[in-house]
Amino acid sequence: MRSAAMRVVVGGGTGFVGRALTQLLRSRGHQVTHVSRRGGKDRISWEELSRSGLPQCDAVVNLAGENVLNPLRRWSDAFCKEVISSRVETTKTLAKAIAAAEQPPRAWVLVTGVGYYRPSPTAEYTEDSPGGDFDFFSRLVSSWEAAALIPGSPTRGVVVRSGVVLGRDGGAIAQMLLPFRLGLGGPMGSGLQPFPWIHIQDLSGIVCHALEKESVQGILNGVAPSSPGTSNGSFARELAAALGRPALVPVPAWVVRTVFGAERAVMLLEGQKVLPKRTLESGYHFIFPELPGALRDIVA
Repeated sequence: MRSAAMRVVVGGGTGFVGRALTQLLRSRGHQVTHVSRRGGKDRISWEELSRSGLPQCDAVVNLAGENVLNPLRRWSDAFCKEVISSRVETTKTLAKAIAAAEQPPRAWVLVTGVGYYRPSPTAEYTEDSPGGDFDFFSRLVSSWEAAALIPGSPTRGVVVRSGVVLGRDGGAIAQMLLPFRLGLGGPMGSGLQPFPWIHIQDLSGIVCHALEKESVQGILNGVAPSSPGTSNGSFARELAAALGRPALVPVPAWVVRTVFGAERAVMLLEGQKVLPKRTLESGYHFIFPELPGALRDIVA
């Protein structure tokens, strides 16, 4: 059943996930305004938002954030500050605008990451599991989520902790396709580390579900139901199979550390088994619950 048309303001709406979410929201009859670096048609700038406040809307989403795994950017203090401010400061700006709005929006959705949970080959995490205090990325997620809190606000708040987002025109797959198509793909490091993943259509779907369904609030894990059973090695094998190629060339851990730096390498060489317990309980139905189907869709 379609929900009533909403006016949705999306921070970071021109990025990889933002484009998919915008397409989905518009296909469901909602109006979308982006907040981005520059204003224009159906968009306002961050500066304009800070100065003039939130345009009248029913819901707000924040997807903004500098790509942490950009291999062209060296891990430096400057890049580190950018990674933090592109997430925490944009979230604070939107939260402040919501708090100051004469007619506050009904829903406020923030997408963060499963980096909140401590990497482990065995532990399984639900939305109620502890985390957020053991390394740079977990503390980043804690600050990011804290920035979204609006005490005493009537606006319903939802946080979606996303896994690795798989989609056709960006994200992790975009960087992997060429080596895999050439038959040069393979697992990273041992390949045994868990690989928490979600198809971009499902991440957009969960955000849309959170906006449209009044009863949804709090934390939702944005990972596919079968993702706790996926390792980095099994992901590499499935991607190679979807492309009709072998996955014989492992990427040694030292290469990953050299390219990305020790802090970021952790994101690739370690992982978490994350369960979308509350997401499923909230009534969301996954379009791509299993990895082979998700990858066939992406590489088709």
